[in-house]
Amino acid sequence: MPSVPSGEQFEIVLGEQRAVIVEVGGGVRKYAVAERPVLHPYGLHDMCDGAHGTPLIPWPNRLADGSYEFDGERHQLALSEPTKRNAIHGLLRWRAWRCLKREPSRVVLGTRFHPMPGYPFMLDVSIDYGLGEAGLTVTTSAVNVGERACPLAVGQHPYISPGDGPVDECALELPAATRILTDPERQLPIGREAVEGSDYDYRAGRQIGGASIDSAFTDLIREPASGRAVAKLARPDGSRVEMWVDEAYPFLEVFTADTLALARARKGLAIEPMSCAPNGFRNGEGLVRLEAGEEWRGSWGVGLFQA
Repeated sequence: MPSVPSGEQFEIVLGEQRAVIVEVGGGVRKYAVAERPVLHPYGLHDMCDGAHGTPLIPWPNRLADGSYEFDGERHQLALSEPTKRNAIHGLLRWRAWRCLKREPSRVVLGTRFHPMPGYPFMLDVSIDYGLGEAGLTVTTSAVNVGERACPLAVGQHPYISPGDGPVDECALELPAATRILTDPERQLPIGREAVEGSDYDYRAGRQIGGASIDSAFTDLIREPASGRAVAKLARPDGSRVEMWVDEAYPFLEVFTADTLALARARKGLAIEPMSCAPNGFRNGEGLVRLEAGEEWRGSWGVGLFQA
C-alpha cells in the first residue's frame, strides 16, 4: 500500500465487527459492525483531525500556559493550542507506534516515550485493542521505566457515530452528576456545578438537539458489580452505541464537534475517557504520581446494540 498520512493500518476482525488501528498516534481510525459505523471514521487518505480516535498521553485536555511544577521543578511545554495559550492532548498524537502483538481480533501497539524538554521522564506505553462479543475493548498501560517519579494522566478521543445524520437527532444518556465549568476564552476550569436542573443533565437520557457541548463531567454513576460507568447514544435507526469506562477514568469530556471543519462538525460525538480533570497537571485533580517501575492501567470499551 502507498504511504498514507496515518501510516500502517492494523485491521482486526471478529464476525461482522471490523476495526482499523493506525501507526501514527496509535489510535482508532474506524470501527464498524456490519459496515455500520460505531465510531465515526476518518478516511484512509486523510490526516487525523480533532484528535480523532487518538490516545492523549501524558495528559488529556488542556494545560494552562503549557507549564507545571513537579517535585519542585518548573517545566515548560510547547503551546500546541497557541491561540488559547495552552498545551493540549499530550505528546504522542503524531508519534509512530509499533506493533507489539497481532492476532485476527486483537492488536497491541506500543511506544517508548523518551525524556524531552518540558517532560523529562521515560515511559513505556502500550494499548491493547481487542474485539469481543460486546464490542471493542481498549486497555492502556503506562510503565515508568525511568529512574524517578513522573506525573501522568491518560485519555483517549473517540467520536461516537450518530449513524447517517448529525448528533442532533440522537439521544444522549450520560451517567454524570457534575459538570466542570470553564472560562469561555481559554476553556480552562473555573469551578464545578451539579447537573441537576441544568441543560447538561443527561442522566435520564434526552435528545441532543441543537445543544453545543464541550465540557468535562465527573462524579460518574457506576454499575455496582463492574464499577463501570456507561454512556449511551440512541440513534434514529433504533440502534444505540454504549461506551463504558472503568474506575481508572473518573472524568468524561463530551464534545459535539461544533468547532471542527464543516464536513466534520456535529458528525460525531466525542466522549473522551480521562484519568484527570482539565488542567490536571496544575490542579492535581486525578493526576497520578507514577514512581519508577510502577504501572498505570485503565480500560474503556464501545459496542453497538439494537433497541
